Amino acid sequence: MLKQALEFLDVRPGRHYIDATAGAGGHLKAILSASNCPDKIIGLDRDPAALSRLTGELGDGVQLVHSNYSEIEHVLPQLGISTIDGGILADLGVSSMQIDDPNRGFSFLNDGPLDMRMDTTAGWTAEQLINSSSEQELANIIYKYGEERESRKIARAIVAARPLQTTGELAELVGRCVRKNRKGPARFRDTSHPATRTFQAIRIAVNDELGSLEKFLRSALKLLMPGARLVVITFHSLEDRLVKQIFREAASNCVCPPRLPVCTCNHKSELLIMTRKPAIPDDQEVLANPRSRSAKLRAGEKTA
Repeated sequence: MLKQALEFLDVRPGRHYIDATAGAGGHLKAILSASNCPDKIIGLDRDPAALSRLTGELGDGVQLVHSNYSEIEHVLPQLGISTIDGGILADLGVSSMQIDDPNRGFSFLNDGPLDMRMDTTAGWTAEQLINSSSEQELANIIYKYGEERESRKIARAIVAARPLQTTGELAELVGRCVRKNRKGPARFRDTSHPATRTFQAIRIAVNDELGSLEKFLRSALKLLMPGARLVVITFHSLEDRLVKQIFREAASNCVCPPRLPVCTCNHKSELLIMTRKPAIPDDQEVLANPRSRSAKLRAGEKTA
C-alpha cells in the first residue's frame, strides 16, 4: 500500500520521517525520494538481515538502526532526536523475504527449522517455545493469537509428538488436527492451509508482536509534534483491532468507563483520525501481490 501510505504521510522536505519497519526498504526509499532530505530519514528494523540488505542501497545520510520498533522512544534520543515533525510509518507483519527463506521458519510451505524470530540475535525460537510450554500454555497461545477453534486438540497433539524441530513436522501435525470446510458455496469455503492460524499464533508469541505494537503506538504518539502523522499497516484482525482501539483512545476527550457518571480521567484528545474506515489495497495491487489482500491502513494526525 505504498501509494496510500505516502498520501497519508504527506511527506515534506526538511522534516523528520521514521520508517519503523524498514524491511526491504520499499516505503523507506519512497519516503526518501519524496523528502529529498536523507539526513532527516531514519529506518528501524529488528531483523539484522533486512538492514544488511539495505546498507549501501540508500546512499549517505539515511540512518539505519537495528531495533525493535517498540523501543523507538529510547532509540531516537540516542540519535539526537526528541520529537518528530513529519511522520512515522509502521508496516507490520512478516516480510516476503522472511516468508520465502525456509531457514527463518515462518512458512509452512517449505520445510525448515522452527525459528520464527524476527530478530535472529535474541529471544526464544519457536522450537523452544513449542517444546517447553505446557499443553495449557500452548492451547492458550494458539487460541488467543490464532483464533483457532481446535487449539486444545492441536496443543494435545504437539505435546504427544514432542520434540518437534521443523516447520514441516508442525504443519503436518496441525493438518491432521484441523478439518477445513472446502465444500458448498465458494463464499463458505475455507481455502487457507490448516496450519495458517497455528503458525500465526506461534509467530506472534515468539516475537511478542501485540505487546510490541501497543508499546510502539503509545511511544509514537508521545514523539509526534502537532501536525505530524502516524500511519500503520496491519495484516490481521488482532493487530488492526489494537491500532483502532489506541487511535480511538488518543482521539477521545474521555476514556473513563462508560458507567462512570462524571469524567475523572482528564484525558484530552491528541489525535485526529484520518481513516474513518481502514484503507485497503485495490484490486490491481492484490492481483500483483496476493499477500496484500488482508492489509488495512489506519492513519492519524497529532493535534496536541
